[in-house]
Amino acid sequence: MALIALAADKGSPGVTTAAVALSAVWPRRVLLAEADPAGGDLVYRSAAAHGGPLDPNTGMLSIAATARRGLAPDQLWDHVQPLSGGLEVLVGLGISEQAAGLAGLWPTLGHAFASLADSPHAAADVIADCGRISGDTPAVELFPHASLVLLISRTEPEALARVRDRAAALAGKLHGGPRGAATLANPVIGVVLIADTGTAGKLASQVNDMLVHAQTGARVVGTIADDPAGADQLAGRRRGRLDKSLLIRSARKVAADLYQQYGAAWAASAQANQAHQAQQAHHVQHQHPGPMQGHAGAGT
Repeated sequence: MALIALAADKGSPGVTTAAVALSAVWPRRVLLAEADPAGGDLVYRSAAAHGGPLDPNTGMLSIAATARRGLAPDQLWDHVQPLSGGLEVLVGLGISEQAAGLAGLWPTLGHAFASLADSPHAAADVIADCGRISGDTPAVELFPHASLVLLISRTEPEALARVRDRAAALAGKLHGGPRGAATLANPVIGVVLIADTGTAGKLASQVNDMLVHAQTGARVVGTIADDPAGADQLAGRRRGRLDKSLLIRSARKVAADLYQQYGAAWAASAQANQAHQAQQAHHVQHQHPGPMQGHAGAGT
């Protein structure tokens, strides 16, 4: 299991909608984190499981004080709220000015998000909505901890040019330089297109060729339907069978494809981390048997 970070270069291509849709159909337990330093949207558009509004003070805002004293992955659950449909959410900041409270803590958050997969009590993948990253946003400090960075883009020529350039810039920052399709590095940089279903397949192939030719280190990993009616249903603004919407059906395919391609590697990585942690604990116990035994005795 893994941290999957979603972001966009510029404009409003639908990062939050894509993040919620993918989280809603994710094949394992998932935590949706609104990690946009400019502020989150879910507190305005979604209801809590109890039927009332989400608490804007419980989430990224409340986690800031906790993280300054260190942040164990399981502590994330203390700041999570369930939506009316059951999705577990770490509500984002209210306004961009509140991001100052998280200054210097983004790598700590990234490590906790990525390590939640290894929790022996409540393991989960984390899908992080990082918003726009066209400026010097601190959210990019999450990316080195991610297994997958997904750039969300619409299909207008200017949007595709921007996502190409952004992918190349991220490859330079995260991988040390441009790479071709045969030399993809971690975290994998993927592009998800928001496209009309009738042209999605052809566009995806063309954009993927462009990304490979430009040696961006990215590839198109799927398309999500440009479905305003489905987006309104997802946000609770419109009634209807959400599971039958083009939005959810296309998001389900993207999620399934991602897990088919990367899930085994994520699971192997989690198992390796757990084995390493167990080995470290065993080593510490044998190096310092007295304090460990005394601590265990005090707790029983």
